[in-house]
Amino acid sequence: MTMLKPKIIERLNNQVTSETYASQLYLQMSLWCEDRGMHGAAAFFRAHVPEEIKHRDKLIDYLVESGASVEIQAVPAPSNDFSTLVEVLQAAYQHEQKVTHQIHSLAEAAMEEKDFSTFNMLQWFIAEQREEIVLFRGIVEHIELTGFTGENGTAMVQMNRYLHRLVLGSSHPELD
Repeated sequence: MTMLKPKIIERLNNQVTSETYASQLYLQMSLWCEDRGMHGAAAFFRAHVPEEIKHRDKLIDYLVESGASVEIQAVPAPSNDFSTLVEVLQAAYQHEQKVTHQIHSLAEAAMEEKDFSTFNMLQWFIAEQREEIVLFRGIVEHIELTGFTGENGTAMVQMNRYLHRLVLGSSHPELD
């Protein structure tokens, strides 16, 4: 028997699907970059794949621990229709904004249902989404600050290096 209300179970299952989609989206973005020789950008997106799977699994574990049924849903194929790296990065930022809204909406539903356990669990996701928004907003601001338009050339090389440094966690002389 579960302590969770059907509405919350449904919303959590939907979020499992959303996190699964995010892992596939970032994998597709990584492969898009890889196909175009942007190995730093590819590594950046590839590094996000296991993070999204971790998010999915955290939700699944919570549902299982709560005695609720986990229902695996179909996951739509992510788009691969990008023209430039700028489009890819902006799409990633928009996706993180969407997921943040979903998590906030789920937390709001938990509060409305007086489901304090779910609300407490979601605090981790709220903090995680804040970090993601800060990261991707910073990338978009970097694009705007540098005037990067996605064209091949020096600016592309610099953006590729910048994204790779984000994966590595610090500046590395071998990339400069």
